[in-house]
Amino acid sequence: MSILGICLSLAAALHGSPVVFVPVTEFTLAWTHSIEKVRWEEDYAVRLDPLTGQPLLHAVLARVRGSAAGMEPPPDALLRQGWYQYTPAITTPGELRLTRSEFTPDYEACVQGRCQSLSVWMASDGGVTLLKACRGL
Repeated sequence: MSILGICLSLAAALHGSPVVFVPVTEFTLAWTHSIEKVRWEEDYAVRLDPLTGQPLLHAVLARVRGSAAGMEPPPDALLRQGWYQYTPAITTPGELRLTRSEFTPDYEACVQGRCQSLSVWMASDGGVTLLKACRGL
């Protein structure tokens, strides 16, 4: 029986790139904006698509701690305890393309309140890391 989770791979090495499976069905992806130095968080769930039975990434909630150039929250965002919270416009992205630079802190994946750098699971090559819903064995 397979379990649901997320798969990480390096975009620059699509063929032959190792794929890392992380068995998680709910997580928060967090990062600090490179210019404004403001934290951004997005909550995701991994579920089975009811029509296809395939794993699907579902964006549940997003929040940003402040507002600045290039990171304005959408008009429907609500300010709660210092965070602008909103439902992402794209709720079922096929994959996330995470640009990981050596000049900025790495993305964090938070599971059950514990946040860890993405580098815990996959080292960055300074380019794009792909994150998508998948099945593990």
